[in-house]
Amino acid sequence: MSSKDPLLQPFTLKHLVLKNRLMSTAHEPAYSEDGMPKERYRLYHLEKAKGGIALTMTAGSAVVAEDSPAAFGNLHAYRDEIVPWLKRLADDCHGEGCAVMIQLTHLGRRTGWNKADWLPVTAPSGVREPAHRAFPKEAEDWDIERWIGQYADGAERMQAAGLDGIELECYGHLVDQFWTPSVNKRTDNYGGSLENRMRFGLAVVKGIRQRVGPKFLVGIRMALDEDKPGGFGRSEGLAIARKLIDEAGVDFINVIRGYIDTDPALARIIPITGMKAAPHLDFVGEMKTALGVPILHAARIADVATARHAVASGKLDLVGMTRALIADPHIARKVAEGREAEIRPCVGATYCLDRIYEGGEALCIHNAATGREATMPQIVPKTTGKKRRVVVVGAGPAGLEAARVSAERGHEVVLFEAADEAGGQIRLAARATRRRELLGIVDWRLQQLEKLGVTSRFNKWAEVEDVTGEEPDIVVIATGGLPQAPALGAGTDLTVSSWDILSGDVKPAKEVLLFDDNGAHPGMQAAEVIAEAGSKLEIVSPERFFAPEIGGLNHVPYAESFQQHGVRITIVRRLTSVKRAGNRLQALIGSDFGDYVETREVDQVVVEHGTLPNAELYEALKPASVNRGEVDYQALIAGRPQTVVRNPEGRYRLIRIGDAVSSRNIHAAIYDALRFAKDF
Repeated sequence: MSSKDPLLQPFTLKHLVLKNRLMSTAHEPAYSEDGMPKERYRLYHLEKAKGGIALTMTAGSAVVAEDSPAAFGNLHAYRDEIVPWLKRLADDCHGEGCAVMIQLTHLGRRTGWNKADWLPVTAPSGVREPAHRAFPKEAEDWDIERWIGQYADGAERMQAAGLDGIELECYGHLVDQFWTPSVNKRTDNYGGSLENRMRFGLAVVKGIRQRVGPKFLVGIRMALDEDKPGGFGRSEGLAIARKLIDEAGVDFINVIRGYIDTDPALARIIPITGMKAAPHLDFVGEMKTALGVPILHAARIADVATARHAVASGKLDLVGMTRALIADPHIARKVAEGREAEIRPCVGATYCLDRIYEGGEALCIHNAATGREATMPQIVPKTTGKKRRVVVVGAGPAGLEAARVSAERGHEVVLFEAADEAGGQIRLAARATRRRELLGIVDWRLQQLEKLGVTSRFNKWAEVEDVTGEEPDIVVIATGGLPQAPALGAGTDLTVSSWDILSGDVKPAKEVLLFDDNGAHPGMQAAEVIAEAGSKLEIVSPERFFAPEIGGLNHVPYAESFQQHGVRITIVRRLTSVKRAGNRLQALIGSDFGDYVETREVDQVVVEHGTLPNAELYEALKPASVNRGEVDYQALIAGRPQTVVRNPEGRYRLIRIGDAVSSRNIHAAIYDALRFAKDF
């Protein structure tokens, strides 16, 4: 790209010169160990620094006090031990020309009391947050005094670690819980008027500035409009920001619009696939004009064109592409090198965040190296050994990734696919308009395979002779699976699968019962199709809540659709059998909680019970393979090559990946492929 590219222009933030306009905003990937940013955390941020961004904002957020127990694997900014860990992270990123800041917070009511040291959750008032469910203690004067000092202590530690600055998290957390009338019900001098509600936040920022001096950057990430009944609107948000700038010397504002104490509200701030891209960009531009200070922003700015527009139009100064950088940490470098077309796209699946909110760590749905930089390469290195011939059977996500990585290694690759196009189950998922962006997972890999010269043979059901006729050194079986029905006492033949509905092979009937015994996207997406077709639908699940394999953000569009269409959801019940009842079907419903039977008469019964591996070709190829299909799991976990020899006379090494092994998900399939093929 030309150096005139708006994204590549330097920007001076007070005294700090940033080399371009691209940044990773604060988020908590839950890679911490004992509250510390150790190797995994450091390597994750270092990779983005190597990828060319100007600023990485760590933590989301680091907590400044013991009575703010980690809700998302948060870093512990209240402990002195964090300083050397952050110093190494900062030094490494600085070595790549990338500035480093950290977001500090006290979670207030946005956490739980039954974590860490079991201290009571404390907030401005005893108003419960729906998302985290704790009933907080109302803050006392000694709490407020203590917190002001602890914020300053935390900032001083960050300065000692050599960071370039801090950002205070002020949307949904303690400081802005004082600001918002929806949470702050106090009647003392910390409640009521805006001046009173701002008293604590101003004291925090002034205390920090007094401690760290003028040359350490101090910014705020805040909602300038809560867009919430009982909350503060745009005019009051601007008044808060102006007071922070004028009276406390805040250096920048990272603009948010909305609130986060329910899943639907959070999804409007962090939109997922099928939702509007960059929904708050115009609002941010208005706030920049009104405030006249450096403005940062991130909210589903997932592609370079949108990011470039945001900067070129003057709506912001630094653009956060956080989820996009999880998908491809080298966006900035690829833009600078004129390789924009090679950027691995963020498809908005938000598997990353949903995992965090369900107690896991952030993982990209189709970049299995992110968060695993110690063992998995973001850039696949060429082999230093002999060039091999690799045959991959199946062009779903697992097979496409195996072919891509093998070809990146420099091997000769042949890819067989029985269908006329690649994608496997992704094609089914992407039939829904709302999830069509998932095709980016497929399209990006097909583009890479073409560039790498992979031979692809579609409409070809590969048999043993087809595979062995290629004289392969390595065979990868990525044949996926087929729908399997749950174990029923009778009537399995009377049911249809979620695949039948998603593919359009079977149309939804007038009255439908869907039994979801998987709890993931296929069942829910089939239910959405049925509901939107106008059918009367009941979802039956044996789980304690519907779709437990789907995180909170992805729950939102399903729940909204089901509510809109009057879908009945029945939990802790199990379909036991189906039989004919005239021209209708009678479904028998049981329970795992004792003797219980009830019946439903419907026109159609749809079942979702995952997939059964399509492993016939694998079994047929095992006898002539070197390893007879065996996997050295210790080597796999450690990121080492597979060297198992069970048959010294074998003609090829045989690897099986993805749903051809067992019913899992897209990320598991792609991770399987990467962890094996990187060592071919």
